[in-house]
Amino acid sequence: MDIGIGLPNTVPGTEGSVLVEWARRAEETGFSTLGTIGRLVYPGYEELVALSAAAAVTSRIRLTTSVLLGPLYTNPALLAKQAASLDRLSGGRFVLGVGLGGRDDDFAASGLSTEGRGRRLEEQLTEMKRVWSGEERGFAGAIGPEPVREGGPELLLGGSTPAGFRRVARLADGWIMGGGTPEMFAEASAGVDAAWKEAGRTGTPRKLSLAYFALGPDARAHADGYLLDYYGFLGDAAAQIAASAAVSAE
Repeated sequence: MDIGIGLPNTVPGTEGSVLVEWARRAEETGFSTLGTIGRLVYPGYEELVALSAAAAVTSRIRLTTSVLLGPLYTNPALLAKQAASLDRLSGGRFVLGVGLGGRDDDFAASGLSTEGRGRRLEEQLTEMKRVWSGEERGFAGAIGPEPVREGGPELLLGGSTPAGFRRVARLADGWIMGGGTPEMFAEASAGVDAAWKEAGRTGTPRKLSLAYFALGPDARAHADGYLLDYYGFLGDAAAQIAASAAVSAE
């Protein structure tokens, strides 16, 4: 099992210098991955920009959006170019994790409807794969740069529904769970594996999950202060998410 660490791109008040130093130290400490989470209507850094800064000061650690809200990026050709650029600049370390998003305000601020977002995401991913394959689009040829990995950066999808699992099997290299217990992860993983097999895919999908933590003498207060605010739109469920955060080194 590989263990990564989150880049605090959504923690309010985090200075750019802190993000850069965090990335350096994460690599020096031996973490496998720097992960980001995505949200539009919140005082945080956009994921691709934050990971580009991290890429400039690291050389080994993976850079993973976990997850970027795909339907908000309405120009798939441009997103494909952005992803390929980060992949090339980082020497092939970029992993594109994509999800549907579930906050109405993010969609309203983008002038978008939440209806049909699953279909739109599938169309978006299909178009991006065509771009990454080098398909010619104009006088100058393909949309570059060419990704380091043939076919494009490693692609992970979020979601915990049967439809989401089937989308992983059709379009992605793996799946990421947005949080929950080990038992929930095991149950959902079985669903991903079943969809993968049903789709006739060989091998096994890569699987990831995230969990929240805070450390230090005021760890509980820091975890509650951030998570109750970030997930406040969920009402009472925000307290459950905050309570799940690990708050000790053990």
